[in-house]
Amino acid sequence: MFIARPIARLRPSLSPRAVKLRSTSRRCLATPATGADDSSLPLAGIRVLDMTRVLAGPYCTQILGDLGAEVIKIEHPVRGDDTRAWGPPYATYTEESGKQGSGESAYFLGVNRNKKSLGLSFQHKSGVDILHKLAKDCDVLVENYLPGALKKYGMDYESVAKVNPGLIYASITGYGQTGPYSSRAGYDVMVEAEMGLMHITGHRDGPPAKVGVAITDLTTGLYTSNSIMASLLARAKTGRGQHLDVCLADCQIASLANIASSCLISGKPDTGRWGTAHPSIVPYKGFETKDGSIMLGGGNDRLYGVMCQRLGHPEWIQDERFLTNADRVANREMMEELVEGVTREKTTQEWLDVFEASGMPYAGINDVKGALEHEHTIARGMITEIDHPTCGPMKLLSHPVKFSESKPSIRTAPPTLGQHTQEVLSEMLGMSDGDIETLRTDGVVA
Repeated sequence: MFIARPIARLRPSLSPRAVKLRSTSRRCLATPATGADDSSLPLAGIRVLDMTRVLAGPYCTQILGDLGAEVIKIEHPVRGDDTRAWGPPYATYTEESGKQGSGESAYFLGVNRNKKSLGLSFQHKSGVDILHKLAKDCDVLVENYLPGALKKYGMDYESVAKVNPGLIYASITGYGQTGPYSSRAGYDVMVEAEMGLMHITGHRDGPPAKVGVAITDLTTGLYTSNSIMASLLARAKTGRGQHLDVCLADCQIASLANIASSCLISGKPDTGRWGTAHPSIVPYKGFETKDGSIMLGGGNDRLYGVMCQRLGHPEWIQDERFLTNADRVANREMMEELVEGVTREKTTQEWLDVFEASGMPYAGINDVKGALEHEHTIARGMITEIDHPTCGPMKLLSHPVKFSESKPSIRTAPPTLGQHTQEVLSEMLGMSDGDIETLRTDGVVA
Protein backbone atom coordinates (compact mmCIF):
# COMPACT_ATOMS: atom_id res chain seq x y z
CA MET A 1 0.00 0.00 0.00
CA PHE A 2 2.70 2.47 0.93
CA ILE A 3 5.18 3.21 -1.83
CA ALA A 4 8.68 4.62 -1.72
CA ARG A 5 8.18 7.59 -4.02
CA PRO A 6 6.37 9.99 -1.64
CA ILE A 7 8.81 9.14 1.15
CA ALA A 8 11.74 9.92 -1.08
CA ARG A 9 10.27 13.32 -1.85
CA LEU A 10 9.60 14.11 1.78
CA ARG A 11 12.81 12.68 3.22
CA PRO A 12 15.55 13.81 0.80
CA SER A 13 18.26 13.13 3.36
CA LEU A 14 17.59 9.36 3.24
CA SER A 15 19.65 7.18 0.96
CA PRO A 16 17.79 5.20 -1.74
CA ARG A 17 18.49 1.99 0.19
CA ALA A 18 17.15 3.47 3.42
CA VAL A 19 14.05 4.65 1.60
CA LYS A 20 13.53 1.18 0.16
CA LEU A 21 13.88 -0.49 3.57
CA ARG A 22 11.61 2.05 5.18
CA SER A 23 8.87 1.65 2.57
CA THR A 24 9.06 -2.15 2.80
CA SER A 25 8.52 -1.95 6.55
CA ARG A 26 5.46 0.21 6.05
CA ARG A 27 4.01 -1.89 3.29
CA CYS A 28 3.79 -5.01 5.42
CA LEU A 29 2.03 -3.13 8.21
CA ALA A 30 -0.63 -1.70 5.94
CA THR A 31 -4.18 -3.05 5.88
CA PRO A 32 -5.97 -1.56 2.85
CA ALA A 33 -9.74 -1.66 2.58
CA THR A 34 -11.14 -3.82 -0.18
CA GLY A 35 -10.89 -2.01 -3.48
CA ALA A 36 -9.16 1.02 -1.97
CA ASP A 37 -5.99 2.41 -3.52
CA ASP A 38 -4.40 4.03 -0.48
CA SER A 39 -1.26 4.92 -2.44
CA SER A 40 -3.20 7.70 -4.18
CA LEU A 41 -3.92 9.49 -0.90
CA PRO A 42 -1.90 12.68 -0.24
CA LEU A 43 -0.22 11.40 2.94
CA ALA A 44 0.38 7.79 1.86
CA GLY A 45 3.79 6.73 3.18
CA ILE A 46 3.69 9.04 6.21
CA ARG A 47 3.72 7.38 9.64
CA VAL A 48 2.29 9.23 12.65
CA LEU A 49 2.86 8.42 16.32
CA ASP A 50 -0.31 9.63 18.05
CA MET A 51 0.23 10.28 21.78
CA THR A 52 -2.96 12.29 22.22
CA ARG A 53 -6.32 11.77 23.84
CA VAL A 54 -9.76 13.41 24.14
CA LEU A 55 -10.49 15.76 21.17
CA ALA A 56 -8.03 18.34 19.79
CA GLY A 57 -5.18 15.86 19.26
CA PRO A 58 -7.27 12.90 18.07
CA TYR A 59 -9.19 15.17 15.69
CA CYS A 60 -5.87 16.33 14.21
CA THR A 61 -4.51 12.81 13.76
CA GLN A 62 -7.82 11.56 12.35
CA ILE A 63 -7.51 14.16 9.60
CA LEU A 64 -4.00 12.90 8.85
CA GLY A 65 -5.32 9.32 8.82
CA ASP A 66 -8.17 10.24 6.48
CA LEU A 67 -5.59 11.67 4.09
CA GLY A 68 -3.61 8.44 4.01
CA ALA A 69 -1.16 8.61 6.90
CA GLU A 70 -0.58 5.49 8.97
CA VAL A 71 -1.54 6.55 12.51
CA ILE A 72 -0.39 4.52 15.52
CA LYS A 73 -2.41 5.60 18.56
CA ILE A 74 -0.77 5.06 21.95
CA GLU A 75 -3.31 4.30 24.67
CA HIS A 76 -3.14 3.39 28.34
CA PRO A 77 -3.33 -0.43 28.36
CA VAL A 78 -6.23 -0.53 30.85
CA ARG A 79 -8.21 2.71 30.48
CA GLY A 80 -7.35 3.67 26.94
CA ASP A 81 -8.20 7.14 25.68
CA ASP A 82 -10.24 9.04 28.29
CA THR A 83 -13.17 9.31 25.88
CA ARG A 84 -13.65 5.54 25.74
CA ALA A 85 -15.54 6.03 29.03
CA TRP A 86 -17.45 9.16 27.94
CA GLY A 87 -20.99 7.96 27.46
CA PRO A 88 -23.75 7.20 26.93
CA PRO A 89 -24.38 6.80 24.10
CA TYR A 90 -22.37 3.70 23.29
CA ALA A 91 -22.33 1.43 20.26
CA THR A 92 -23.20 -1.89 21.86
CA TYR A 93 -21.10 -5.00 21.33
CA THR A 94 -22.50 -7.70 19.09
CA GLU A 95 -23.18 -11.09 20.59
CA GLU A 96 -20.62 -12.59 18.22
CA SER A 97 -17.84 -10.39 19.60
CA GLY A 98 -17.96 -12.11 22.99
CA LYS A 99 -17.20 -8.80 24.68
CA GLN A 100 -18.96 -7.61 27.81
CA GLY A 101 -19.68 -4.05 28.93
CA SER A 102 -21.34 -0.91 27.67
CA GLY A 103 -19.68 -0.95 24.26
CA GLU A 104 -17.65 1.64 22.36
CA SER A 105 -18.44 5.28 23.19
CA ALA A 106 -19.85 7.48 20.44
CA TYR A 107 -17.38 10.21 21.47
CA PHE A 108 -14.35 7.99 20.89
CA LEU A 109 -15.78 6.59 17.65
CA GLY A 110 -16.21 10.11 16.27
CA VAL A 111 -12.51 11.04 16.18
CA ASN A 112 -10.45 7.85 15.98
CA ARG A 113 -11.07 6.13 12.65
CA ASN A 114 -8.17 5.18 10.36
CA LYS A 115 -5.88 4.50 13.34
CA LYS A 116 -4.12 1.53 14.90
CA SER A 117 -4.41 1.17 18.69
CA LEU A 118 -1.34 0.15 20.67
CA GLY A 119 -2.06 -0.39 24.38
CA LEU A 120 1.18 0.70 26.06
CA SER A 121 2.27 1.84 29.50
CA PHE A 122 5.36 3.99 29.54
CA GLN A 123 5.56 3.81 33.31
CA HIS A 124 7.73 0.75 32.55
CA LYS A 125 11.20 1.12 31.08
CA SER A 126 10.42 -1.46 28.41
CA GLY A 127 7.39 0.63 27.43
CA VAL A 128 9.56 3.72 27.07
CA ASP A 129 12.00 1.72 24.94
CA ILE A 130 9.15 0.81 22.61
CA LEU A 131 8.12 4.46 22.34
CA HIS A 132 11.69 5.45 21.44
CA LYS A 133 11.85 2.81 18.71
CA LEU A 134 8.54 3.93 17.29
CA ALA A 135 9.51 7.61 17.34
CA LYS A 136 12.74 6.82 15.52
CA ASP A 137 10.80 5.38 12.58
CA CYS A 138 7.94 7.90 12.38
CA ASP A 139 7.57 11.05 10.32
CA VAL A 140 5.24 12.85 12.73
CA LEU A 141 4.64 12.73 16.48
CA VAL A 142 1.62 14.46 18.02
CA GLU A 143 1.26 14.76 21.81
CA ASN A 144 -0.94 16.74 24.18
CA TYR A 145 0.79 16.49 27.55
CA LEU A 146 1.61 19.45 29.79
CA PRO A 147 4.87 21.19 28.80
CA GLY A 148 7.86 19.22 30.06
CA ALA A 149 5.83 16.16 31.11
CA LEU A 150 7.46 13.86 28.54
CA LYS A 151 11.03 14.93 29.26
CA LYS A 152 11.47 12.38 32.07
CA TYR A 153 10.77 9.64 29.53
CA GLY A 154 13.18 11.06 26.98
CA MET A 155 10.21 11.71 24.70
CA ASP A 156 10.47 15.51 24.58
CA TYR A 157 11.31 17.10 21.24
CA GLU A 158 14.96 17.79 22.04
CA SER A 159 15.59 14.16 22.99
CA VAL A 160 13.69 12.57 20.10
CA ALA A 161 15.11 14.96 17.50
CA LYS A 162 18.61 13.69 18.29
CA VAL A 163 17.74 10.24 16.96
CA ASN A 164 15.22 11.40 14.34
CA PRO A 165 16.14 14.89 13.11
CA GLY A 166 13.50 14.69 10.37
CA LEU A 167 10.63 14.27 12.84
CA ILE A 168 7.73 16.73 12.82
CA TYR A 169 6.85 16.96 16.53
CA ALA A 170 3.56 18.71 17.36
CA SER A 171 2.76 19.62 20.96
CA ILE A 172 -0.88 20.54 21.66
CA THR A 173 -1.51 22.25 25.00
CA GLY A 174 -4.01 24.62 26.56
CA TYR A 175 -1.72 27.65 26.78
CA GLY A 176 1.51 26.81 24.96
CA GLN A 177 5.09 25.94 25.84
CA THR A 178 5.81 29.50 27.04
CA GLY A 179 3.96 32.32 28.76
CA PRO A 180 2.56 32.84 32.28
CA TYR A 181 -0.21 30.23 31.85
CA SER A 182 1.91 27.53 30.20
CA SER A 183 1.66 25.19 33.21
CA ARG A 184 -2.16 25.27 33.21
CA ALA A 185 -4.17 22.36 31.88
CA GLY A 186 -6.31 23.48 28.95
CA TYR A 187 -9.97 22.68 28.49
CA ASP A 188 -12.07 23.88 25.59
CA VAL A 189 -14.79 25.57 27.64
CA MET A 190 -12.27 27.41 29.85
CA VAL A 191 -10.43 28.75 26.83
CA GLU A 192 -13.71 29.74 25.18
CA ALA A 193 -14.42 31.79 28.31
CA GLU A 194 -10.99 33.31 28.76
CA MET A 195 -10.19 34.07 25.14
CA GLY A 196 -13.33 35.98 24.19
CA LEU A 197 -15.54 33.48 22.38
CA MET A 198 -18.05 32.93 25.17
CA HIS A 199 -18.62 36.67 25.57
CA ILE A 200 -19.87 36.98 21.99
CA THR A 201 -21.95 33.78 22.05
CA GLY A 202 -25.54 33.61 23.25
CA HIS A 203 -28.71 35.69 23.08
CA ARG A 204 -28.61 39.47 23.25
CA ASP A 205 -30.15 39.72 26.70
CA GLY A 206 -28.83 36.40 28.00
CA PRO A 207 -25.64 35.33 29.77
CA PRO A 208 -22.47 34.25 27.94
CA ALA A 209 -22.73 30.76 26.43
CA LYS A 210 -20.35 28.14 25.14
CA VAL A 211 -20.60 26.99 21.54
CA GLY A 212 -22.63 23.78 21.20
CA VAL A 213 -19.60 21.77 20.07
CA ALA A 214 -16.05 21.99 21.49
CA ILE A 215 -15.09 24.38 18.73
CA THR A 216 -11.77 25.50 20.25
CA ASP A 217 -10.56 21.90 20.39
CA LEU A 218 -11.65 21.38 16.79
CA THR A 219 -10.03 24.53 15.41
CA THR A 220 -6.84 23.63 17.28
CA GLY A 221 -6.89 20.20 15.68
CA LEU A 222 -7.38 21.81 12.27
CA TYR A 223 -4.55 24.32 12.79
CA THR A 224 -2.27 21.50 13.95
CA SER A 225 -2.97 19.19 11.01
CA ASN A 226 -2.49 22.10 8.60
CA SER A 227 0.84 23.01 10.21
CA ILE A 228 2.03 19.40 10.15
CA MET A 229 1.40 19.18 6.42
CA ALA A 230 3.19 22.49 5.87
CA SER A 231 6.12 21.15 7.92
CA LEU A 232 6.28 18.03 5.76
CA LEU A 233 6.59 20.26 2.71
CA ALA A 234 9.34 22.24 4.44
CA ARG A 235 11.15 19.01 5.30
CA ALA A 236 11.09 18.04 1.63
CA LYS A 237 13.27 21.12 1.01
CA THR A 238 15.55 21.00 4.05
CA GLY A 239 15.51 17.38 5.27
CA ARG A 240 14.87 18.69 8.78
CA GLY A 241 11.88 18.34 11.04
CA GLN A 242 10.70 20.89 13.58
CA HIS A 243 8.75 21.40 16.78
CA LEU A 244 5.22 22.82 16.51
CA ASP A 245 3.97 24.62 19.62
CA VAL A 246 0.17 24.70 19.22
CA CYS A 247 -2.25 25.72 21.93
CA LEU A 248 -5.98 26.20 22.38
CA ALA A 249 -5.56 29.76 23.62
CA ASP A 250 -3.65 30.94 20.53
CA CYS A 251 -5.98 29.14 18.13
CA GLN A 252 -9.03 30.61 19.83
CA ILE A 253 -7.61 34.13 19.60
CA ALA A 254 -6.83 33.56 15.92
CA SER A 255 -10.36 32.24 15.32
CA LEU A 256 -11.93 35.49 16.51
CA ALA A 257 -11.04 36.69 13.01
CA ASN A 258 -13.06 39.74 11.92
CA ILE A 259 -14.39 40.37 15.45
CA ALA A 260 -10.83 40.65 16.76
CA SER A 261 -9.90 42.83 13.79
CA SER A 262 -12.78 45.20 14.60
CA CYS A 263 -11.55 45.59 18.17
CA LEU A 264 -7.93 46.07 17.11
CA ILE A 265 -8.78 48.66 14.49
CA SER A 266 -11.38 50.58 16.49
CA GLY A 267 -9.78 50.22 19.90
CA LYS A 268 -13.28 49.57 21.29
CA PRO A 269 -14.79 46.51 23.00
CA ASP A 270 -16.82 44.01 20.98
CA THR A 271 -20.54 44.61 20.62
CA GLY A 272 -21.51 41.61 22.71
CA ARG A 273 -23.90 38.76 21.99
CA TRP A 274 -26.33 38.80 19.10
CA GLY A 275 -27.92 35.36 19.19
CA THR A 276 -28.81 34.51 15.59
CA ALA A 277 -28.82 38.19 14.58
CA HIS A 278 -26.13 40.22 12.82
CA PRO A 279 -24.73 43.37 14.49
CA SER A 280 -24.81 45.46 11.32
CA ILE A 281 -27.36 43.87 8.94
CA VAL A 282 -31.15 43.87 9.43
CA PRO A 283 -33.14 41.71 8.93
CA TYR A 284 -30.60 38.90 9.28
CA LYS A 285 -31.54 36.40 11.99
CA GLY A 286 -33.66 33.45 12.97
CA PHE A 287 -37.43 34.01 13.10
CA GLU A 288 -40.01 31.81 14.75
CA THR A 289 -42.42 29.89 12.54
CA LYS A 290 -45.57 27.93 13.42
CA ASP A 291 -43.48 24.85 14.29
CA GLY A 292 -39.85 25.94 14.54
CA SER A 293 -37.54 28.63 13.19
CA ILE A 294 -36.13 29.88 9.89
CA MET A 295 -33.07 32.00 9.15
CA LEU A 296 -33.66 34.90 6.77
CA GLY A 297 -30.92 37.13 5.39
CA GLY A 298 -31.82 40.45 3.83
CA GLY A 299 -28.15 41.20 3.35
CA ASN A 300 -28.61 44.23 1.04
CA ASP A 301 -31.43 46.41 -0.28
CA ARG A 302 -32.18 44.10 -3.22
CA LEU A 303 -32.38 40.98 -1.04
CA TYR A 304 -34.45 42.89 1.49
CA GLY A 305 -36.89 43.64 -1.32
CA VAL A 306 -37.04 39.98 -2.31
CA MET A 307 -37.77 39.04 1.29
CA CYS A 308 -40.60 41.59 1.53
CA GLN A 309 -42.15 40.29 -1.70
CA ARG A 310 -41.99 36.64 -0.56
CA LEU A 311 -43.40 37.52 2.85
CA GLY A 312 -46.33 39.17 1.14
CA HIS A 313 -45.54 42.72 2.28
CA PRO A 314 -44.06 44.64 -0.68
CA GLU A 315 -45.12 47.92 1.00
CA TRP A 316 -42.21 47.51 3.46
CA ILE A 317 -39.79 48.16 0.60
CA GLN A 318 -40.83 51.83 0.34
CA ASP A 319 -41.45 52.34 4.06
CA GLU A 320 -39.29 55.30 5.08
CA ARG A 321 -38.33 53.54 8.31
CA PHE A 322 -36.72 50.71 6.34
CA LEU A 323 -35.47 52.24 3.08
CA THR A 324 -31.79 51.47 3.66
CA ASN A 325 -29.90 48.99 5.78
CA ALA A 326 -28.85 51.87 8.05
CA ASP A 327 -32.53 52.70 8.53
CA ARG A 328 -33.34 49.09 9.29
CA VAL A 329 -30.51 48.82 11.80
CA ALA A 330 -31.78 51.99 13.51
CA ASN A 331 -35.26 50.45 13.67
CA ARG A 332 -34.11 46.89 14.32
CA GLU A 333 -36.73 45.91 16.92
CA MET A 334 -39.65 47.23 14.85
CA MET A 335 -38.41 45.54 11.68
CA GLU A 336 -37.81 42.19 13.36
CA GLU A 337 -41.20 42.22 15.11
CA LEU A 338 -42.96 42.85 11.80
CA VAL A 339 -41.14 39.98 10.09
CA GLU A 340 -41.73 37.53 12.91
CA GLY A 341 -45.39 38.44 13.02
CA VAL A 342 -45.60 37.07 9.50
CA THR A 343 -43.29 34.06 9.79
CA ARG A 344 -45.33 32.67 12.70
CA GLU A 345 -48.26 32.18 10.31
CA LYS A 346 -46.71 29.22 8.43
CA THR A 347 -44.60 26.17 9.23
CA THR A 348 -40.88 26.15 8.56
CA GLN A 349 -41.29 23.87 5.55
CA GLU A 350 -44.00 26.09 4.10
CA TRP A 351 -41.67 29.08 4.32
CA LEU A 352 -38.81 27.07 2.79
CA ASP A 353 -41.11 26.38 -0.15
CA VAL A 354 -42.02 30.09 -0.38
CA PHE A 355 -38.37 31.18 -0.54
CA GLU A 356 -37.25 28.41 -2.90
CA ALA A 357 -35.44 29.87 -5.94
CA SER A 358 -35.78 33.40 -4.54
CA GLY A 359 -32.05 34.06 -4.65
CA MET A 360 -31.92 35.26 -1.04
CA PRO A 361 -30.26 33.43 1.85
CA TYR A 362 -32.67 31.33 3.92
CA ALA A 363 -32.49 28.11 5.90
CA GLY A 364 -34.50 26.07 8.33
CA ILE A 365 -32.92 25.78 11.78
CA ASN A 366 -32.46 22.04 12.23
CA ASP A 367 -31.41 19.97 15.20
CA VAL A 368 -28.35 17.74 14.72
CA LYS A 369 -30.37 14.65 13.82
CA GLY A 370 -32.25 16.68 11.23
CA ALA A 371 -28.98 18.00 9.81
CA LEU A 372 -27.58 14.47 9.52
CA GLU A 373 -30.72 13.31 7.72
CA HIS A 374 -30.86 16.39 5.47
CA GLU A 375 -31.13 15.53 1.78
CA HIS A 376 -28.06 17.62 0.94
CA THR A 377 -26.00 15.91 3.66
CA ILE A 378 -26.92 12.55 2.18
CA ALA A 379 -26.35 13.68 -1.41
CA ARG A 380 -22.86 14.91 -0.53
CA GLY A 381 -21.93 11.56 0.99
CA MET A 382 -21.28 12.98 4.44
CA ILE A 383 -22.40 9.81 6.23
CA THR A 384 -20.48 6.55 5.82
CA GLU A 385 -21.61 3.17 7.12
CA ILE A 386 -18.80 0.90 8.25
CA ASP A 387 -18.49 -2.49 9.92
CA HIS A 388 -16.90 -2.24 13.37
CA PRO A 389 -15.03 -5.37 14.56
CA THR A 390 -16.96 -5.69 17.84
CA CYS A 391 -20.07 -3.53 17.38
CA GLY A 392 -21.08 -4.40 13.83
CA PRO A 393 -22.51 -1.88 11.32
CA MET A 394 -22.42 1.77 12.38
CA LYS A 395 -22.60 5.19 10.76
CA LEU A 396 -19.83 7.80 11.03
CA LEU A 397 -19.22 11.21 9.52
CA SER A 398 -17.25 11.18 6.27
CA HIS A 399 -14.17 13.22 5.42
CA PRO A 400 -15.61 16.54 4.22
CA VAL A 401 -13.27 17.48 1.35
CA LYS A 402 -13.77 16.00 -2.10
CA PHE A 403 -10.54 15.49 -4.11
CA SER A 404 -10.60 15.07 -7.88
CA GLU A 405 -7.84 12.44 -7.82
CA SER A 406 -7.44 11.12 -4.26
CA LYS A 407 -10.37 9.59 -2.37
CA PRO A 408 -10.06 10.10 1.40
CA SER A 409 -12.31 7.61 3.14
CA ILE A 410 -12.85 5.57 6.28
CA ARG A 411 -10.47 2.74 5.47
CA THR A 412 -10.46 1.19 8.95
CA ALA A 413 -12.97 1.45 11.79
CA PRO A 414 -12.07 3.19 15.06
CA PRO A 415 -9.96 0.57 16.85
CA THR A 416 -10.76 -1.35 19.99
CA LEU A 417 -8.26 -0.84 22.81
CA GLY A 418 -4.99 -2.55 21.91
CA GLN A 419 -6.43 -4.03 18.71
CA HIS A 420 -3.16 -3.56 16.83
CA THR A 421 -0.63 -4.12 19.61
CA GLN A 422 0.52 -7.48 18.25
CA GLU A 423 0.66 -6.18 14.69
CA VAL A 424 2.66 -3.04 15.46
CA LEU A 425 5.17 -4.72 17.78
CA SER A 426 5.77 -7.74 15.57
CA GLU A 427 5.64 -6.25 12.09
CA MET A 428 7.08 -2.81 12.73
CA LEU A 429 9.53 -3.50 15.56
CA GLY A 430 10.25 -7.17 14.75
CA MET A 431 9.43 -8.47 18.24
CA SER A 432 8.75 -12.16 18.76
CA ASP A 433 5.44 -13.54 20.01
CA GLY A 434 7.21 -14.65 23.19
CA ASP A 435 8.59 -11.18 23.90
CA ILE A 436 5.18 -9.61 23.31
CA GLU A 437 3.48 -12.11 25.63
CA THR A 438 6.02 -11.29 28.35
CA LEU A 439 5.21 -7.59 27.95
CA ARG A 440 1.52 -8.42 28.32
CA THR A 441 2.13 -10.44 31.46
CA ASP A 442 4.12 -7.55 32.93
CA GLY A 443 1.32 -5.08 32.17
CA VAL A 444 3.42 -3.12 29.69
CA VAL A 445 1.13 -3.69 26.73
CA ALA A 446 -2.45 -4.74 26.13
